[in-house]
Amino acid sequence: MEENYREVSYSQTIVSELMIPAYANFGGKIHGGILLSLMDKVAYACASKHASNYCVTVSVENVDFIAPVEVGEMVTLTAIIIYVGKSSMVVRINVIAENFLAGTFKTTNTSYFTMVAKNKAGKPTQVPGLILKNKEEIKRFLEVIKRKELKTTYKKELQNARLSLLVIPEEKLLEKERCQLIL
Repeated sequence: MEENYREVSYSQTIVSELMIPAYANFGGKIHGGILLSLMDKVAYACASKHASNYCVTVSVENVDFIAPVEVGEMVTLTAIIIYVGKSSMVVRINVIAENFLAGTFKTTNTSYFTMVAKNKAGKPTQVPGLILKNKEEIKRFLEVIKRKELKTTYKKELQNARLSLLVIPEEKLLEKERCQLIL
């Protein structure tokens, strides 16, 4: 396959949706699951456009709910490809809620979805490379490389911690926690 490249702007995808009462949780705010579903849809659209293939979500990173979304606000999700591997892409999604009555905007989420392109046989397939045109695009690409390194280190350290906890009971660690040991 001849390798091609696409600019970040090529696959930028923007989706807006009005938050209706049916989307509210028991606290009267928009349910986080609604926002996650919208983020997954915009990540799919962005990745599929870049890859010109069907894409699947393989991981979601950094979904922090910074501010609640209210019924009646317009949520706008902007998705861009910030990194590509061989068959994978990292999609950065920025979520902004607009309150029409107050004339205000607020960032509610910035998340990173890793998507993988699949061919017709359902196997991972190569995606176009990414053309980086400015310092911000270069910075975001490099940040993904650093996050991947940190994620690998974190997984190894967590696995080591789990193994040591199985071998050496750390009852001292539990003294100030809200749990009781009944062995």
